[in-house]
Amino acid sequence: MSSPIGSRKARVLVVGSSNTDLVVFCEHLPKPGETVLGGEFKMFGGGKGANQAVAAARAGADVTFLGAYGADSFGDAARERLAKEGIRVDRFQRVAEAPSGVALILVDGVTRDNLIAVAKSANESVDPAMISAARSSFETADVVISQLEIRDEAIDAVAQICNQTGKPFILNPAPARPLSTVVYKRVHILVVNEHEARSLSGEEDIEQAIQWFEKQGCRAVVVTLGAAGAKYTSFADGKPGSVPATKVVPVDTTGAGDCFVGWLGVSIAEGLNLEQAVQRAVRAASLATTRPGAQDGMPYREEVV
Repeated sequence: MSSPIGSRKARVLVVGSSNTDLVVFCEHLPKPGETVLGGEFKMFGGGKGANQAVAAARAGADVTFLGAYGADSFGDAARERLAKEGIRVDRFQRVAEAPSGVALILVDGVTRDNLIAVAKSANESVDPAMISAARSSFETADVVISQLEIRDEAIDAVAQICNQTGKPFILNPAPARPLSTVVYKRVHILVVNEHEARSLSGEEDIEQAIQWFEKQGCRAVVVTLGAAGAKYTSFADGKPGSVPATKVVPVDTTGAGDCFVGWLGVSIAEGLNLEQAVQRAVRAASLATTRPGAQDGMPYREEVV
């Protein structure tokens, strides 16, 4: 399939969160009240928005990141990390009233499952005014991506501007919380993992959850299934499908879902259909699990395409 953007890079706007991930690799994940000693500590760039921006940049896109960080060393380092990836950071704003985002992550040394807690931070400073001021970035984007580590009002504003400008809007509603029907109707592709699909829909069966999203007005849904790959459905043509995951030995699953979303967005911007985009995103996300760190583990285009 030829790309509608010609020979230039796909332009992706990511609106969302930036965090610093403080990670401890444990012998096993502690139970409530339990202390696990002897884990290895590492610090990585994180935040679902920044992760997806890095994934999209390494996938070959011209990426702009819209977000906020605090007046501290964590924020300065986060901005520098994104800039080094070639990401446009003129919409990544410093705010004085809140600290930069920090996430505390525990990774099981055997299963590589993780537990994540995210602190209240400058990410909550992303508001409708900040988004409206960046309208020109929406107008020049081929695809807009967002998640739910920013305020509901911000998500509403992103959905509204995408609707006004006719830009494809990919939403990753994570961490999962209820969304308005208006937002669902303005989403071109909703990307959820199986736990988020069940939480949002109230349906235990994934197929029934997908049907629930259709009733809310979504145009297409992709459900990521970890080691089982992904399911997808485009409601416009009623065509469902599934893609198996690439067989790998996982090292760290942190950020794999964000890798999937970033690569999916770039693939859609480049003119691939949903099936082709999911196939590419699954390959990239599988590869990301073989490396430690969310942003550090994102694969480059030549490794995937």
